[in-house]
Amino acid sequence: MGRTVIGMSGGVDSAVAAALLKESGRDVVGLFMNNWEDKDGTCPADEDWADARSAAARLGIPIYSVDFSREYYERVFRHFLDEYAAGRTPNPDVLCNREIKFDAFRRYADELGADEIATGHYCGVRTGDGGAELLRALDRNKDQTYFLNQVRTEQLCGVTFPLARMTKPEVRALAEKYGLDSVAKKKDSTGVCFIGERNFRRFLSEYLPARPGDIVDEDGTVVGRHEGLMYYTLGQRRGLGIGGLKGRAQERWFVVAKDLDRNRLIVSCGEDDKLFSTRLTCSGLNFIGAPPTGGELSCTAKTRYRQPDAPCRVTLAEGGRAEVTFASPVRAVTPGQYVVFYDGERCLGGGVIERTDA
Repeated sequence: MGRTVIGMSGGVDSAVAAALLKESGRDVVGLFMNNWEDKDGTCPADEDWADARSAAARLGIPIYSVDFSREYYERVFRHFLDEYAAGRTPNPDVLCNREIKFDAFRRYADELGADEIATGHYCGVRTGDGGAELLRALDRNKDQTYFLNQVRTEQLCGVTFPLARMTKPEVRALAEKYGLDSVAKKKDSTGVCFIGERNFRRFLSEYLPARPGDIVDEDGTVVGRHEGLMYYTLGQRRGLGIGGLKGRAQERWFVVAKDLDRNRLIVSCGEDDKLFSTRLTCSGLNFIGAPPTGGELSCTAKTRYRQPDAPCRVTLAEGGRAEVTFASPVRAVTPGQYVVFYDGERCLGGGVIERTDA
């Protein structure tokens, strides 16, 4: 049936995906990606590499480790820093998929004689009139198409996703069945992959100097101090350090904007209607499969991973840009994040949010 090279992260999803591939009769080879190396030379991925080796040994498949830390730093992390420096909130996992997992990984897999590659992502793929199409997973709670919105159509050719029609409980049950003890009960990874369990602010301060400044309300009145604009995101309520202010409403404060020029964090309290938008502009538009014909399309969209689909109309413009108008206001649309488009079970692609309008 040919050789399948699968990315094995040391987690339960990729280990079970490898087991399913082997059970189907394929010649399976595991490949562990080390995408980050700390300044002090330590490698936080050592435990994951040990778990991946243990799972591969249990399945009786070879596994190799490859260092993509240089590619990750140049093609993902630099962009991550640039976005934070510009006052936006980036999502490096999206670029990691396009630049590393479905590019650098694919090239290395080809050197290993791969006929196809596989990952433990919760999503599906099929061939349509315009080439490969990306599909949502059966388990909508775990669906990862949002993070794959920038993967190019051609990058999905010769790719298989063994977990497309499985739920997370089923995956964990199979891990027990296959005797994958090193990962069967392992917690899912969360947050930015290369930061791990470390303090995010401390980590970011190693690369970008923090510039403390004033927290002001919408009238410009100082109500507190921030530790650096890069540490805050639109709609954030926790960690603002604004206590009860004399003569002010005793309701929770939340971030409504960043004033990068004057290094001010703008907040409000009370009703959060100021956080809702009906329009946004996006750039870096990427369509997976056949692109839309004409200058407009009607579909649904997400501006955050954990968000219900929102009906919208997309008006295409030159230079990979688009204007998106929602049927109903959407909360906390954040520049630097991605707007991702859907037509039923199919993920159409997405773009980077540049700005919003009320």
